[in-house]
Amino acid sequence: MLVNDTENHAHQGLASFLYNGKGVTQLRFQFIQQTAPYLLHQHFITWCSAAVAFTASVPADLNTKRAQASAELADRMPTKPWSELVKSAPPGALDGFGGPLEPKWMVEAALVRDGVLYYQNAPTPYGDYPYPLEMRFGVRSVTKSVVNPFALLRLSQTYGPWVLTLNVGDYVTGLDPKWKRIRFIDAANMATGFGGVGSIQTNPNQEHSGYLEGNYDAWYTAPSHADKLKVIAANLRPYPWEPGMVHRYRDQDFYLLGIAIDHFLKSVRGPQADLWEMLQAEVFAPIGIHHAPAVRTREPGGKDGYVWGNAGYYPTLDDLAKIATLYRDLGAHDGQQLLNRKLTEDLLSARDAIRKKTDMSVDRRPPPDDRSTDEELYKMGIHFLPYIGSRSGKRFFLPEMRGSGDNQVILFPNGMISIRAAKAAQLPEGVTANSGVGEMTVQAVDRLSAF
Repeated sequence: MLVNDTENHAHQGLASFLYNGKGVTQLRFQFIQQTAPYLLHQHFITWCSAAVAFTASVPADLNTKRAQASAELADRMPTKPWSELVKSAPPGALDGFGGPLEPKWMVEAALVRDGVLYYQNAPTPYGDYPYPLEMRFGVRSVTKSVVNPFALLRLSQTYGPWVLTLNVGDYVTGLDPKWKRIRFIDAANMATGFGGVGSIQTNPNQEHSGYLEGNYDAWYTAPSHADKLKVIAANLRPYPWEPGMVHRYRDQDFYLLGIAIDHFLKSVRGPQADLWEMLQAEVFAPIGIHHAPAVRTREPGGKDGYVWGNAGYYPTLDDLAKIATLYRDLGAHDGQQLLNRKLTEDLLSARDAIRKKTDMSVDRRPPPDDRSTDEELYKMGIHFLPYIGSRSGKRFFLPEMRGSGDNQVILFPNGMISIRAAKAAQLPEGVTANSGVGEMTVQAVDRLSAF
């Protein structure tokens, strides 16, 4: 897989060589699939060969590495190909799964049902990718549903829910004074009242107003934490409303929240503490995620800095399934409560979630019409998609992890989890991403097990 240390697209490929016991041919490799591009706008394929030399050696710890690899494979969720699920489902029930996205922009799709990960073929312009379970995806803002929410829920389990009430400005220096009033939970809800570009109209609200303004790309590509702060200070200002009132989607909010959480962790565990390493040891490893590559800031001397809280994670299907399952199981795994149960339950039920189109200083109620699907909710990095269940006639707010390019993970009230990795970004002019209408993936899961 090819990645970039300041981006979050992934190019999946294959490499091969011939070996006759004494030597090797050139290494041939090709990259023929990818998740969503951004700065490198075009979708592309590439191939090449490289001269390599063979050196005979036997690593001293080869048996240990083999044992580790075997243990990691054994930790995977049980898997079956999509054809097995189709055979067991009513005819036509799964039609449209992955939609309304046009199939040519799909990278991979899967469904977790009864503890089994059913995965589709992974199409490329040159046939199906042969190792779909090994693929890692650049999931963009799905990262927002993982890094900071898991950290806050884990720290709330360890130290107490009061962690959510800490102020970002008390843990990140060099910010506008308003950040001294912006709580961790306000930033997690994208309701900081900061980032003053775009419309100041709040009711109805436009959640993405000004999102890519304020010299966004300069901030995005700034390598170090100090460089990113300089761009924020030069381009973003306070809005006239108070924190916690208005949802404005801002990557910078989630980035700064991650820095604040990391600094809080250092304040209680010492300067060596690291947010991402804490999550890997205390949350990922217990649920069977053994590797968690993610983008970090690049600090002077080429050193790894802070993990991005806004984007940059590279999970597999198995990783995404386990993350969503931990949410679904209210933070518990194998008898161990990894995340604060009450807060996780509140999150999954969208309790006190912020309305995307409404100024909450005007109306703090949930959307009052229980048949309306006009307004989504947001809380702690998770979108809540309104949907009327076919059997119950009840409106559900389905927790959804969402990333640019139509990356998507949805949790359903029947316990199932849908996963979609895609590349529907930077499309040619006049080209549309969707070929269908409505929430086709949700409808397929509804048909499979009505809720």
